[in-house]
Amino acid sequence: MSVDVPRSIVLLRHAKADWPDVADHDRPLADRGRKDAPLVGEWLTDHGIAPELTLCSTAARTRETWKLLAPKLPRRPKTVYEDRLYEASPGEIIALLNEVPDEVGELLVVGHNPGMQAVADLLSGEAEDTDAAARLARGFPTSAVAVVRFTGSWKSVEPGTGSLTRYWAPHDPQG
Repeated sequence: MSVDVPRSIVLLRHAKADWPDVADHDRPLADRGRKDAPLVGEWLTDHGIAPELTLCSTAARTRETWKLLAPKLPRRPKTVYEDRLYEASPGEIIALLNEVPDEVGELLVVGHNPGMQAVADLLSGEAEDTDAAARLARGFPTSAVAVVRFTGSWKSVEPGTGSLTRYWAPHDPQG
């Protein structure tokens, strides 16, 4: 794939997690999260989003989110479970994006806040959809999705290089 083609980064915050007496990394999804995760997969499919690669945090709640939404996609992309996404800073997330092979045109990242929202904000030099930008500015709840498009190689991803094209969350009345 040429490095001059448009690419998409789909940033997904894991679905709603429970708070049992376990280490944070091992927290499972709450009932609402188990209901919302498949809705994310349906929304992605309904909007023609078909990632070729998924980078998923190794935390239980992100893995469970991915497991529940993946069957709703038209095809299951290659999945890489990435330890570095757990508690990652925006800079660490961008460094991971820079490692994505240029053969990938559409990438899904399943991670955590505040990193997911911060990366969506940082990468979006402009908003193709100003309504989406306004909703993103109000927060990034569980199961929220932000889609950022850019042109160039993955190595060129840095703050301001993309455009926010979509934002959605299952319980957002404007979504």
